[in-house]
Amino acid sequence: MAVVAVGWEITLGPCGLPSINTNYILLWANLPLLNRSFFSRSLCRRESLLSSSFLSLHLSPSLWWAMAVSAWLWAQGLLAAMVWVHAVEPSCNLQSSVNLRAYRWLLTMIFTVEEINRDPALLPNLTLGYLAADSCLAEGSTLSAALAMVTGQEEAVTGEQCTRAPKKYLTFYLISNIHYFASCACLSDRTRFPTFLRTIPSDAFQAKAIVHLLSLMGWSWVGVVSGDDAYGISGVQLLLKELEGSDVCIDYLEVIPKSHTLSKIRRIIERIQSSKARVVVTFAISPDMEVLLREVVKQNVTDRQWIATEAWSTSSHYSSWSGISLAGTLGFALRQVDIQGLGFYLTQLSPGGQQMQPLTQTVWEEMFGCKFVVESQTNPLSGPQCTGLEKMESQGELYFDVIYNVYKAVYAIANAIHDMLICQPGKGPFKNGECPDIKLIRPKQSVNFTTPVGELLYFDENGDVSASYDIINWHVGPEGKSLKMVFPPPVFVKLMEISPSALQVPVSVCSESCPPGTRKAVQKGKPVCCYDCIPCATGEISNATDSTECNKCPERFWSSTDRTVCVPIQVEFLSFRDNMGIVLSVLSVAGATLTGTILAAFFHHRDTPLVRANNSELSFLLLISLELCFLCALPFIGRPVPWSCMLRHTLFGISFVVCLACVLSKTVVVLVAFRATLPGSNVMRYFGPFQQKAGIFLCTLVQVVVCVLWLVLAPPVPTESAGGELGARVVLLCAVGSVAGFTLVLGYISLLAGVCFIMAFLARKLPENFNEAKFITFSMLIFCAVWIAFVPAYVSSPGKYTVAVEVFAILASSYGLLLCIFAPKCYIILLRPEKNLKKNMMAK
Repeated sequence: MAVVAVGWEITLGPCGLPSINTNYILLWANLPLLNRSFFSRSLCRRESLLSSSFLSLHLSPSLWWAMAVSAWLWAQGLLAAMVWVHAVEPSCNLQSSVNLRAYRWLLTMIFTVEEINRDPALLPNLTLGYLAADSCLAEGSTLSAALAMVTGQEEAVTGEQCTRAPKKYLTFYLISNIHYFASCACLSDRTRFPTFLRTIPSDAFQAKAIVHLLSLMGWSWVGVVSGDDAYGISGVQLLLKELEGSDVCIDYLEVIPKSHTLSKIRRIIERIQSSKARVVVTFAISPDMEVLLREVVKQNVTDRQWIATEAWSTSSHYSSWSGISLAGTLGFALRQVDIQGLGFYLTQLSPGGQQMQPLTQTVWEEMFGCKFVVESQTNPLSGPQCTGLEKMESQGELYFDVIYNVYKAVYAIANAIHDMLICQPGKGPFKNGECPDIKLIRPKQSVNFTTPVGELLYFDENGDVSASYDIINWHVGPEGKSLKMVFPPPVFVKLMEISPSALQVPVSVCSESCPPGTRKAVQKGKPVCCYDCIPCATGEISNATDSTECNKCPERFWSSTDRTVCVPIQVEFLSFRDNMGIVLSVLSVAGATLTGTILAAFFHHRDTPLVRANNSELSFLLLISLELCFLCALPFIGRPVPWSCMLRHTLFGISFVVCLACVLSKTVVVLVAFRATLPGSNVMRYFGPFQQKAGIFLCTLVQVVVCVLWLVLAPPVPTESAGGELGARVVLLCAVGSVAGFTLVLGYISLLAGVCFIMAFLARKLPENFNEAKFITFSMLIFCAVWIAFVPAYVSSPGKYTVAVEVFAILASSYGLLLCIFAPKCYIILLRPEKNLKKNMMAK
């Protein structure tokens, strides 16, 4: 830790510390990776800081800087720094490991102070100095040293002595704080921390960046590991808040305990390995992550994608680790810039060239594992001797992320002081142009400057600076060690757009994406990222991946087979272009043609005994009615229109009644003629030609009346039959209109057919040459069988096939009547004319 004091005064105290009556700017520094949690615990829970007039720059809880200001601008200033050089405090000795990263931050502060001193335009007539001491990462030591500096009391900081923690902590009030490594979003709360500022972006921005990265990479199912400190807890809370409105879900949340017991660490790794989530988001400081990742490498866990925060993404601790467990790690890093001369300064350090030589020698010895020659024999040399020529660049890569924040923080303080000193009344930044009181410096209102690297620095209403991150990608180098590639976000996004397959992005989802045509149904008891893909119902579609619902198609449209688009409903009917329609049309025309041919043959041979013996007039009428029966099938084929619907059943009903009436008349006449055995009987006079025609007319009239009433009261009309079982089709049909009318028409036809069958059956034993009853019996048997089978077939047939069944029944019954009654006669007339003689007719 370091406490830095800058001051102007007439008399300096012991060790160059300012006297008690000066005004101070206190800079706090936090060198985190090994003890970042200190700041979160101490500062976030401490409601007040130092009473008196102070401005503090928090660079971390392990490095406190104090800057003192007095009214004499000609005096020399002093910057004192207590540095956290060692990772732990083992009874305040110097045997613990060196935090090289934190040590470089301290050196950056020294470099910045020297650069400011060389700038003639910034703080003229003022020279800054510095004093540094090792705090051994002790919170009490830090507060004790800071108090000594701001009060002017001496504190033993020389040689290898460590500062001791005081018995009690002091409460500080109204200190303006500028921090370079405290990213906790809680510090943006103006009600709790009204004077806090920082040069590092708030973790709220990093949480947004993490969620954006997860969405960009398509990782919707992730695990989260956090540290058991304010940084981890607050960071996870921010992450969870950002995830609420995203498509990313968390499978597990594990906390790395501060105790770092092996059993607990292994339990966390077991949870990571058992999860389907291949992406692990971390919100923890470097010491916690180092413990976890060492066990990860030891167990060779290689199938996980790690997401690192800026707290450990640029740490050099992992560069020397072998293996590929951490290869591919993506992390966020604070935007780095090239600070002219700083890289050379950090890599060309020499123990002999440093003013704080004892501290530098200690760091040097622990970094390189050597010892400088000592005069005392109580501490004999136990290792290689340090030459001072060892190279700093061999101790890990340089990354100027946090270093740049330190750089900006020192410049913010310097510019705040500079603006205050040159402020003219009436032109100040406060109300009515007032200048800030020298006893109460407020850099938030006065700091607005451009850094030497060209960045405009200013603080918003929450004391935060604008956020900007680089993306770090870890790779395995030729020697098996970790290497880091840095991508500015625009470059990384462009790389994803140009060659996403070349990046070998792992898949981390709870459920695979639902393709178009399906919708997501969340699995019971699981997060929204775990779902089943349910196909859309008929008539509904989804045309995007991972749709949450299916949309119903508009009227006259239906869903496609894959349920991805709505297509116009296919209007379906028994068309003349359909194969079935063509076949039925051909059968209808063929039947009508055959009937016409037979009619012509009968007319041509009308004077022959066979035609005359079978009542030629009734035969002609029967053939004409059969012609209509065949032709009445045609209105059933084609697009239904009102006139065709009315013509279908009326023409069918009337033509079949005429046909059956003719058959019935022929059968009754033959039966009565051969049954009238008494001589001089006058029974036949009631069955003469006129009576036969009158009977046919009356039978037909009944059907005509029924059809007229049907057409007047409730005629058949075109209608559409649609439903889920029909898919993307709508079938045009003719609704019967009146079920009673339709039933009466069919019932009357059935009645006549039944009477005809009975009469023909009774006349089956009459003389063969004059008897058609046998053939009529067969024809009626076929007729009845066809229409009995028609009923179940009609009911069970879907769509246009109901019409096809009805047409088939009409044609089958018509062919049955035509062939059974007229085929034998045509055979004799056309092929056996020798039998068409009167003597043959009278043979029996």
